[in-house]
Amino acid sequence: MQMMHRQHGEEAPYWPAGPFKVRLPFIHYRWEMAEMFQALIMFVVSLAMIPLLEHYLGLPYEVALAYVVIGNALTLLPALLGVPLVPGWITPAVPLVLAFLGDFEPGPEAIQAMFALNFMVFLIFLLMGLTGLGARLVRLVPKSLQAGIILGAGLAAFIGEIQEGGRLASTPISLTAGVLVALFLMFSVAFRRWAQHHSLARRIANYGLVPSMVIAILVAWSIGEYPLPTIEWGITRPNFAELWNYLPFVVGFPSLDVFLLAIPTALIAYIIAFGDIVVGDALIAQADETRSDEKIDCDTSRVHHVTAIRNAFHAFFCPAPGLAGPIWTALTATVAERYKFGRHSMDSIFGGAGTFMITMFLATFILPLVSLFQPVLPIALSMTLILTGYVCLMIGMEQATTPAQRGVAGTTAIVLAIYGAGWGIIVGLTLYYLVEKRSLLGRETVAADDSVASEAAASKTVPAQDA
Repeated sequence: MQMMHRQHGEEAPYWPAGPFKVRLPFIHYRWEMAEMFQALIMFVVSLAMIPLLEHYLGLPYEVALAYVVIGNALTLLPALLGVPLVPGWITPAVPLVLAFLGDFEPGPEAIQAMFALNFMVFLIFLLMGLTGLGARLVRLVPKSLQAGIILGAGLAAFIGEIQEGGRLASTPISLTAGVLVALFLMFSVAFRRWAQHHSLARRIANYGLVPSMVIAILVAWSIGEYPLPTIEWGITRPNFAELWNYLPFVVGFPSLDVFLLAIPTALIAYIIAFGDIVVGDALIAQADETRSDEKIDCDTSRVHHVTAIRNAFHAFFCPAPGLAGPIWTALTATVAERYKFGRHSMDSIFGGAGTFMITMFLATFILPLVSLFQPVLPIALSMTLILTGYVCLMIGMEQATTPAQRGVAGTTAIVLAIYGAGWGIIVGLTLYYLVEKRSLLGRETVAADDSVASEAAASKTVPAQDA
């Protein structure tokens, strides 16, 4: 239940605060039990950052846990300030960030480098948000390039998991079982029909990724792909006192040359995050079209502002390789899919996102849960990456509507996934001007609809010419 309710077709209630729309649980939106239970399992994904913090930044476990707790607290900001997306890392950028950190010695040097990268990402998001360029960028960037960025991010996520030495090779049975069940429950047309007519299927659908995660974990334990856990009781004890000794206030702030070295990686991270924003816009737009009872405001500038704030706090208090991204794609898709089942299933999109993030933050203090899932942290991370890849491919293919757009998008995606975001953008822009533009030196003179129609007609004549 909540204190303030919306009329049919209106936005969820909020308190205006400048560019933000403040919403609190039980006041502006309903507590969603399904998202709460999901978060009690899916919170383990955030814990997967701990080994990276230990290895690349040289943090002790308790300090790394404190980093994660602060990072999870910052994920409460989007739903609180009016962003309907479930936030996460800039996941496809993680391998690039680790490569950047690999040039620095673990310890003060690496912490300074991570601060510089987080701070540069903060500045980019802040600039794009304050100038409004972020909102205009979504409209100005060619559809083919948008599609290529999204498809490339999806391919990169898949490649990292399925390549030789990836987690699919080491735990093929449990990971495959979990992913297949997740895809069926989230995207199957047949299962959606069952959920509309059968209460049991509808209850299963309400829990999103939880059934598939549970199946993957049980399979992993039963066949020995991961060891059984040792349950501990009590609450976790992140070492906030020692944390101060691993922050830039003590280890020192980086020199100008480190900031300059961080700029390329920061730009690439923003390019990938921009693709995430496009994916988030598409997911929310699809959900908004399905439901007429709630008007969802997913303002791109507000997304930039909130993401900038999170990266600024990360830089000073918990610089981490995941960075602060605008969307956790797999979970946003899960919330959006359940939202489509109607108001009786999820009253407001903010209820789903807000409940999930609050529960995830609180779960990091529950020691029995942390110790239970600690041995299977890689499964949670891998399933998130693979489902993120699937959603990116699904959305990216929708963006490209003509043969030329699909060709440019596909080539851009391949180059981006293999050689990095920088080369992918260069190739995408070059192909756009060479292949798609009807006037290389001036403005387009043919309306978009006419261009699509004429290109489609031309494509139909190709087989006859070949024959």
